[in-house]
Amino acid sequence: MPSGRELAYAHLKDTVLSDPSMQGQFVNEQAVADEIGVSRTPIREALLLLAAEELVQLMPKRGAYIAPVGGREIRELFEIRGMIECYAARRAVELGAVPLERMRAELAEQAEVGSDRARAFIEHDHRFHSALVEAIGNQMLGKTYDGLRARQVRAGIEALFRSDGRRKAVLEEHERILDALAAGDAAAATRAITEHLSATQHVLQSG
Repeated sequence: MPSGRELAYAHLKDTVLSDPSMQGQFVNEQAVADEIGVSRTPIREALLLLAAEELVQLMPKRGAYIAPVGGREIRELFEIRGMIECYAARRAVELGAVPLERMRAELAEQAEVGSDRARAFIEHDHRFHSALVEAIGNQMLGKTYDGLRARQVRAGIEALFRSDGRRKAVLEEHERILDALAAGDAAAATRAITEHLSATQHVLQSG
């Protein structure tokens, strides 16, 4: 059974930080504690962990601040995602290890997510991409990529809120990635991945 700190950490990271309305706001420790049924101590312990990951900023006498997603963070996030995902695409094709069934299943489920469930939509987005990274069998690379998850989800949800057409575009971009991978065309797959990431980055940086 997870500890209070573990529950608080997961809730803050997966729910509070990914809520676009919380950007630029301070975390209400008591409200979060009441919501998940723990005391404020594990909330504070979890916030210390999140601060170490630079996901919140701890300000004396004010608490934990959730800074809006900034230009440098966006640029660096998508740069490293592009490096990892494009390498994974080339390597998976080379190894004959492209997880087409798993990626297609994630895309099919993503397409069925209601328009009022942005977080669920982006969770499928993360699993779609991480399936490709995991398929090449490099555990250290997989852990590095998974470490981007909170920022990836946060950025993805924010992009959906900023652009009404982003949901439909994401599905189409995922289809193009899959088509290239299914054809065993690594160059086309990396182009499709790069275009997909660039489109999301553009939405975030032009908003």
